Amino acid sequence: MSRLRIWSAFSIVSVSVGGTIAIALSAHSALAQDWPTRPLTLVVPFSAGGSSDVIARVVAEGLRGELGQSVIVENIGGAGGMLGASRVAKAAPDGYQLVLGNVGTHAQNQSVYGKPLYDAATDFAPVGLVADQSLVLLARKDFPADNLQGFIAYARANQAKLQYGSSGVGGSNHLACVLLNAAIGIDIAHVPYRGGGQAMQDLIAGRLDYQCPSGPVALPQIEGKTVKALALLRKNRSPSMPGLASAHEQGLTDFDIPTWYALFLPKGTPPAIVQVLHKATVAALDMPSVQKGLIEVGSDLVPPERRSPEYLGKFVANEIDKWAKIIKASGVQLN
Repeated sequence: MSRLRIWSAFSIVSVSVGGTIAIALSAHSALAQDWPTRPLTLVVPFSAGGSSDVIARVVAEGLRGELGQSVIVENIGGAGGMLGASRVAKAAPDGYQLVLGNVGTHAQNQSVYGKPLYDAATDFAPVGLVADQSLVLLARKDFPADNLQGFIAYARANQAKLQYGSSGVGGSNHLACVLLNAAIGIDIAHVPYRGGGQAMQDLIAGRLDYQCPSGPVALPQIEGKTVKALALLRKNRSPSMPGLASAHEQGLTDFDIPTWYALFLPKGTPPAIVQVLHKATVAALDMPSVQKGLIEVGSDLVPPERRSPEYLGKFVANEIDKWAKIIKASGVQLN
């Protein structure tokens, strides 16, 4: 009799818990079916005109077509991209605010800054990778070197006279030049700007000697011959810039600074919404117009096996660990 009572009580609890779970799953499913009912905001954690901004606008247009809602791109720069990313990390987890993160905001900043504004591994819901990119060593048009070895020789002999620029302290292109400088043994004055576009304008005007921007910022100037492209800061050449020799093949053995871009929602966003946005992102990345837009600005397409939220979550954790070791060895540290 007591066993029957126990079993009956357990059955009631089981039905109650099961019913609660079923109701919750049904609610999430209904929410996902209705979502989105209004425009989304895609935060770019850097100023307009830089590589993140260019990629975001290409992807946003593809998402608009898939979701049936506008995707508004909002630029919120500062602190190496942490201000914009932090706003999304703290936003309501309803799917209406997302951020285009990159290797700087979601890997390097975790070690570059003594007190990062968020935990990139736990404060976001990963959606998927959208683009790979290479960083490029660009010099002013009249720089007295035409390749990496010539640059190294001249920079070592003229360190006190040179300046390099970046889109801001702590950004991926700043860190790329810091690591390059350390690898070749030079100490050059850094001029930070409020965006990659401003830094590029001063390089074109000859007020800077070099910088290390990503493909979308570099490619139009390379094609327009307004600057000198000296090396791809990778071990291998990029499909989007096959004619530019890598640092590795020019004698800087194993030097490799890849960068990437991915979409993230706030932690706690219902999994059903994450999946809807993920499927829309994958569909957008398969659009010929989106692929053409990404390739034209110097991005490499992400293969299907690297697009899932699960892959991105593991990838970010590995990238944080990888860059922590590199940054510690370089001695780079910002407050």
